[in-house]
Amino acid sequence: MDFALNEEQNATRDLARRILGDLVTPDRHKELEGAGEWFDHKAWSALADAGLLGIALPEAYGGAGLGFLEVAFVLEEIGHTVAKLPYMASIVLGALPIAEFGTADQQAAWLPSLADGSSVATAGLVAGRATTAVEADGQWTLTGRRDFVPAGLDANLALIPADTPSGNTVFVVDLKGAGVTLVRQDTTTGIPEAQIELAGAPAIGVLGAVGGGGEIVAWITLRGTAALAAIAVGVCEAALRITAEYTKTREQFGRPIATFQAVGQRAADAYIDTEAVRLTALQAAWRISEGLPAENEVAIAKFWAADGGQRVVHAAQHLHGGMGVDRDYPVHRYFLWAKSIELTFGGATAQLLKIGKALADG
Repeated sequence: MDFALNEEQNATRDLARRILGDLVTPDRHKELEGAGEWFDHKAWSALADAGLLGIALPEAYGGAGLGFLEVAFVLEEIGHTVAKLPYMASIVLGALPIAEFGTADQQAAWLPSLADGSSVATAGLVAGRATTAVEADGQWTLTGRRDFVPAGLDANLALIPADTPSGNTVFVVDLKGAGVTLVRQDTTTGIPEAQIELAGAPAIGVLGAVGGGGEIVAWITLRGTAALAAIAVGVCEAALRITAEYTKTREQFGRPIATFQAVGQRAADAYIDTEAVRLTALQAAWRISEGLPAENEVAIAKFWAADGGQRVVHAAQHLHGGMGVDRDYPVHRYFLWAKSIELTFGGATAQLLKIGKALADG
């Protein structure tokens, strides 16, 4: 692994940091929460205008043709600001699979609007009830239910795995179309997800081959898991930075609490965990970008994001004392995001099981 970033990678990280740092502030969060909104359309438009939505999509469809590592840098900055954006859903779970497995016509139809932010995609990977698809006169229709679909309330397209006589297959469904009912599902972060009820919903496309859904779902899951690890980097770094600033200014017994040995040790432990989260997430994203096998590296990164990430945000809460539970103070948002990251796509124990199985299988 080459730890040195090239010019494009540094530019991507700096651009995302500048845009989100300027637009997604604690006051902006309060403004959105006060209005009952979860989607920061202003920040989304700014990322689109800067070309950061299509950073890893083909140039022919409005993208920049870069790799997953550049996507990870944008996700890291989203974690820094806990920005209310459907980036992971629309780009990682939606656009990238279409770019990888879609036909030329499908890519031409869907990728340009995903790259410019005018439409949003997602994937319904969690089955609330068995989802099946039947074909009649060349038209596939889907029946079933998908739960906890990220950005499902705002998405235009969803990739939906369904069982067919030929095996599991991934279909593309218009979420604004017939046979689709959306129900809001509230989450730990306050960013709602959707329950998608399908009652004979027509598919607007088949992604990949009929019966090839298992490969596509595994491909999406690997990248979705790596994306969560990248977000966790930003969450941990920001929570630690806020905590360091607070402990340097909060005085007790006539001196800053940062000078107390126990406080310093707790912060140092959190820093070590944060570095482990960062390095493992970077390695996982780099291997995916390079087209190398990354299953073990992604599991390791997700383990650290889940296990180490929780230690970091718990330390941040504890070192803030009562301020840590004040909803007017920003640190609580990082705790909630870290908890959501921990539980999505499998927690620490699930990742250890994957790693252990890989070791046992040789």
